[in-house]
Amino acid sequence: MLFKRRDKASILEAVRIFLWPRRSWSRSVNYVMLRVNRLSGSAHAIALGCAVGIFVSYLPIMGFHFIAAAVIAYIVGGNLLASALGTFFGNPITFPFIWASAYKFGHWILGNEVGVFRVADLLDTFSNGIFYAIDNTYEIYFKPMMIGGIPAGFVCGFFGYFIIRKLVENYQSRRVELLAARAREAISSAPDKHRA
Repeated sequence: MLFKRRDKASILEAVRIFLWPRRSWSRSVNYVMLRVNRLSGSAHAIALGCAVGIFVSYLPIMGFHFIAAAVIAYIVGGNLLASALGTFFGNPITFPFIWASAYKFGHWILGNEVGVFRVADLLDTFSNGIFYAIDNTYEIYFKPMMIGGIPAGFVCGFFGYFIIRKLVENYQSRRVELLAARAREAISSAPDKHRA
């Protein structure tokens, strides 16, 4: 493979890199923003794709964020690559906050009291059988997180759309100006064939 590691990382190293990238989170965020800015398409389509990715990050569908973002972005006319980049809003640093807010907001919408999550309660749920555990997990965790995640993700995606659109518009206008200046410079520095 072209970009395969020479020495395979240990499980502990792979977990560490997942939680804390080698070159820091700020470098990773800058890389994602650079990729977003360099996407081809209108500022609206790119921002809409990113907003969809942000929205999907709030849904408790781990492992399916890219697919869900691509489907929704296709339906609403957003940029598909931007939707994939937008899902990076959900990462190991933001997921605890996203899950906690979606969980509490969902219970608030449903009118339930929000209890403290305890591992012992989860183990007790599984000790009663797998089907009981699946049903109980759906009612206690998945359903409230989905119900709370939809409006919370919509609000974050809504604000993210306008922020990203402005950033992309600024980048694209600067790029057009830079290309126009280079073209003018190339024309002015080119030798005039008619002088000879």
